[in-house]
Formats: sequence, C-alpha cells, structure tokens
Amino acid sequence: MRLLKENWIPFEKHEHEEVHTMEDCYRVQRLSENTVMPKNILLCNRQQTRFYLYLCSPFVSFRTAVFSKAMGISRVSFAADEHLDRLLHVAPGALTPLALLFDQGREVQLCMDQGLLSSEYLAFHPLIPTETLIFKRDVFLSRFLPLTEHTPVFVPPAGEIQGPV
Repeated sequence: MRLLKENWIPFEKHEHEEVHTMEDCYRVQRLSENTVMPKNILLCNRQQTRFYLYLCSPFVSFRTAVFSKAMGISRVSFAADEHLDRLLHVAPGALTPLALLFDQGREVQLCMDQGLLSSEYLAFHPLIPTETLIFKRDVFLSRFLPLTEHTPVFVPPAGEIQGPV
C-alpha cells in the first residue's frame, strides 16, 4: 500500500475476516452494486511457457476452451501452484492483479473480461486475506497498471453468466 500512496493512487481499504474463496469474499463483505471483485485465474499454455492472468466476472462460469478461442491460442489450462509463487509471489487462493508488481520479467499477460468495464469500481485483495482494496476502474487501468508495465488485453466473457455468488 506504500507504493500506492507514494504514487498518489487513490483507493479505499476495507478490513474483514480472513477469506480464501470468491464465496467467502461475497459472504463477508457487502460491495456496492457498482463494485465488482473479479475472479483471478492464472492460466498457461500446454508447454507452460506462456502465462495469462485472467480477471473475470465472479458471476461467469469459466471455460478454458472459450478463453483459448477468444485469445486465438490453441489451448490453456490452469497453471500449477508453483507458477503462482515463482511468477507472482502468491499462494493458492491469494491471486490478485496487484501481484503483477512482482512480475519483473513480464512473463504474465494480463487479460480482462470486457464485462468488467461496466463496473465503476474494482475490488482486489492486497496479498492479505483480511483486507480488500477498492479502486475506481479507470484509476486501476490508467494509474496502477502502468506501474506494473502490464497492458491488459480485453476479451469477451469466457463462460456463461450464472448470477451472484
């Protein structure tokens, strides 16, 4: 959070009980209707040489085949836990786009569900399961992401909308 403050990036911080799943996140905190906490999924190609951090609506059932087709790549799968630690210094259940700050080699391509653009605010955990940071969507895209030197690729939703968690 020091980095955010040093770079004058505005955010709201909320403290809550420890969470590790999307269901936990939405159970312990009430987000306003114009705020979404995306699912964060780390994917890789078959050779495990290309990695994709996909931020998607928590209300969409994710399908790798749909994502692969949208990205124009042959096939992706969920990245192994060791890649979470090696690339982004996070443990399973703690994946967040804020960890892109650790991707010094720019090995991870950030991909975002186009549906997230309809939310005014985006909420993420700052590598601490008892806190949530809320950013204006435009601040996250135009002020935070440039610090990480990652440019998002926007893709159609990779699954079917299922309703609130």
